[in-house]
Amino acid sequence: MKVKYLGHAAFIITSRTGLKIITDPYATEPGFLDYGEINESADIVTVSHGHHDHNNVAAVKGSPEVVSRAGRSVVKGIEFKGIASYHDEAGGSLRGGNIIFCFELDGVTVCHLGDLGHRLDDEQLKEIGSVDVLLIPVGGNYTIDAKVAAEVCDQLKPRVVIPMHYKTEKGIPGIAGVEGFLSGKANVSRPDLSQVEFKPGELPATGQITVLKPAL
Repeated sequence: MKVKYLGHAAFIITSRTGLKIITDPYATEPGFLDYGEINESADIVTVSHGHHDHNNVAAVKGSPEVVSRAGRSVVKGIEFKGIASYHDEAGGSLRGGNIIFCFELDGVTVCHLGDLGHRLDDEQLKEIGSVDVLLIPVGGNYTIDAKVAAEVCDQLKPRVVIPMHYKTEKGIPGIAGVEGFLSGKANVSRPDLSQVEFKPGELPATGQITVLKPAL
């Protein structure tokens, strides 16, 4: 399974057979979100919530099937668990709901937290279950910040952590960069690549942080 970071909260995850999943495709907006336009095709798109920087399904080529609801969905043989959560710490009253998506591809379990805005409760932890690769927002303001993101990592204990939704030269203003999340942590990898490959028998035991370079 290959994971490629497009930018913001968008990844393209490709199975060994070539099936492609894109998460939270963004719409570009000059001066706000300046990543390059998504020009990829996919079989499946997951959408954590309805904001324009996460739900630009129209940008994805190939007539993908869209998964955007809580509960169990089976699409093209892949089972998706959608776990209801919130975009803020006030039960969604500020920014609405958010759906966490978990799925297994090539024997590797992936969890994309979307724009999670709070610590996970016991029921959410139970629904998520075991995680191999965690895609987690760390920039704060619109999502959990570096401190809470670290706590969520401690809650889930993933084997690999890939930060997303943080400030870059192309990313949205008003949020922090990735350095606050990385500060004081061991096992940090910066491969200067946009894409990495994961295989079930080659995953670290726990806690490897991999910072990917946005491809767009």
